[in-house]
Order: sequence, then structure tokens, then C-alpha cells
Amino acid sequence: MPRRKDPDALRPDHRIILEWIPPGAAVLDLGCGDGALLDLLVRRKGARVQGVEIDEQAIYRCVARGLSVFHEDIDDGLSGYRDRSFDYVILNQSLQQVRRVDEVLQEALRVGHRAILGFPNFAHYRARCQLFFLGRTPVTPALPYEWHDTPNLHFLSIKDFKAYCRQRSIRIERDACIAGKHKVTFFPNLFAGLGLFLIST
Repeated sequence: MPRRKDPDALRPDHRIILEWIPPGAAVLDLGCGDGALLDLLVRRKGARVQGVEIDEQAIYRCVARGLSVFHEDIDDGLSGYRDRSFDYVILNQSLQQVRRVDEVLQEALRVGHRAILGFPNFAHYRARCQLFFLGRTPVTPALPYEWHDTPNLHFLSIKDFKAYCRQRSIRIERDACIAGKHKVTFFPNLFAGLGLFLIST
């Protein structure tokens, strides 16, 4: 008999973000998609949430969940939000898709006390092997798109992001590197498919 999928089973990145955000926090999710993470934060943490999303179909799915979401392009800035108006600003699987990384991160750290970022690790060993042995743009579980239809504009590694934070005096408070459903601590830049970082200034 086939196993039924647990409707409450959490994505590993969502599980870690839930661990990092305390109950009752004010959260802004930039590039919130269908609102699955915001919905979890409301139900499990009693968070006060706001989403920003550019895809209209995703916004309809957020509204169906009862979430408040604005139709905006985060590359255009967050001028409508006051300084430190949120406890946490989330960019999960959206940092690599923005055009102006510096400006978006500066704005996220202006309106939020802290920011949580998650992105696919382009230096994962599967990506390295595909480039080296096949000479092809990698397609992996963390990077599932072909070169011609990928929404990703930036292909960064875990090491790249740590160096970026050092150069800009951004503090990394916590990090988690994920392979499949598990955290990776041994050579994460090689074995993790996804990096998650909690940062502040």
C-alpha cells in the first residue's frame, strides 16, 4: 500500500525558518510565492505577516489562504515601509532572482531588524559534476530549471554569500545548510543544496 503524503510534513527550509522566528513576530516575506510559509507562520507561531509577490497567480493563492499580499516588484524598493517596521524580513528562494542584490538587501535590513535568506547552492557537487563532465548548465533538485527558462539571475555558493557578508559588515547570526531533508555540517559548500542565513547589521 503506497504511503500517504503527510499534509503537515514541512519542507526542511520552512522547518528551520519556523525554528528561527519567535512567536508573535512581525514578518515581511519578499517573494512569498503561494504563501505556504506565511500560512505556517500564522498558524504555528501566531506571527503578524505581510507578503510581497510579483506573480498574480501566486497572489490569488495567497488570498485564498486569507493572507495579506501586495503585488509589487521587490527590485523597485520598499519605500512604502518604515525603518524597522518588521522583526524579520524573509527572502527565501528569491535572492537569486532579484536584479539589484545590494539594494534589495539594504532595504530588507532597513525595514527589518533581521533578515532570513535562503538560496540554492550553485557549488553543490552535482552542479560541479554536470559542468565538469557534461559541459552543461547544471540541473539539480535545488536548481531545477533549464538554462533557457530559469528565473535565477545570480548563481552563488554558500562561500560566496559568506564572503559577501564579510565585505559589507553584515552579521551572520545563524546559518543552516541543507541536503535533501537534513542539515549538513561537513563541507557544506560541496554537499548542501540549499543555504539558509539569519543576518543583521
